[in-house]
Amino acid sequence: MLVRIKVNGSWREADAWPGSSLLSLLREELALPGSKNACEQGECGSCSVWLDGDLVCSCLVLAGQAHQREVKTVESLSEPGNERLHPVQEAFVHAGAVQCGFCTPGFIVAVADLLEHDPDPDEATVREALSGNLCRCTGYVKILDAVRLAAERMRSDAES
Repeated sequence: MLVRIKVNGSWREADAWPGSSLLSLLREELALPGSKNACEQGECGSCSVWLDGDLVCSCLVLAGQAHQREVKTVESLSEPGNERLHPVQEAFVHAGAVQCGFCTPGFIVAVADLLEHDPDPDEATVREALSGNLCRCTGYVKILDAVRLAAERMRSDAES
């Protein structure tokens, strides 16, 4: 089946098997490897993307369900040719929240989504927002540090 989606601002078309997931379409057909394939059950958050502005696990969305819809992936956070990372990406690097990196794209998408809706979240709000994401390396302390750092930097940027 031919699937046409607006990915990271550009309309793209790909031939997809009717049973394939949006994750497979993004990674295999559209060469966007940022979203990771880990659990294939919507439990780990590694494949998180925005679908029409809503945060979803792309492994749970059929490719055909995304037809004529807008998808934003982790790749959308930094513009091509732009030397600067998104503040959330910078904060993850600075706080040492990146270990093996497998879960990182999903966490970054979830944090960017959280901070877009709540620029000054308390710790309980952060923990709830990230409860759908799993990491096996960091123990979460550095990830929480990165969220606080990103929130501070984004609020500071908005004030200036």
